[in-house]
Amino acid sequence: MAGFLGQAAIWIKAAHIVAVMAWMAGMLYLPRLFAYHVAAAPGSATSETFKVMERRLSAIIVDPALAASLLLGALLAADHGAPLWLEGWWHVKLVAVAAMIAVRIAFGCWRRAFAADRNRHSARFYRIVGELPAVLMVAIVALAVVRPF
Repeated sequence: MAGFLGQAAIWIKAAHIVAVMAWMAGMLYLPRLFAYHVAAAPGSATSETFKVMERRLSAIIVDPALAASLLLGALLAADHGAPLWLEGWWHVKLVAVAAMIAVRIAFGCWRRAFAADRNRHSARFYRIVGELPAVLMVAIVALAVVRPF
């Protein structure tokens, strides 16, 4: 990379990859917690434990890693300059990242519903939507690495 970041670009890229890995770990685990939480009676000790786990996972891992991923990714995109914005794969990747953020927002809504003992979904629902981050992750990585168009 020969942009304004110079030699720091490779370190920023490494940090970006680590942040994305942390974000994805949380995005894959949170809906699994929801699926297990469904079986716990509202107000029970088990339910309260799940609430703490879900809140901490979101606040300590998922959200900071999401913020770091976006910040570092924006730095890398700016370092590449205008040619990057002309490539088709880049636009599709941005749409997939936006979809991942939308999934994160939905997870946050569902976490708050559990926190208020107002969950309306089944364990099966959470297992199915729990696959969305994996599908989006595969698409994002494939686009960034292969750059098919």
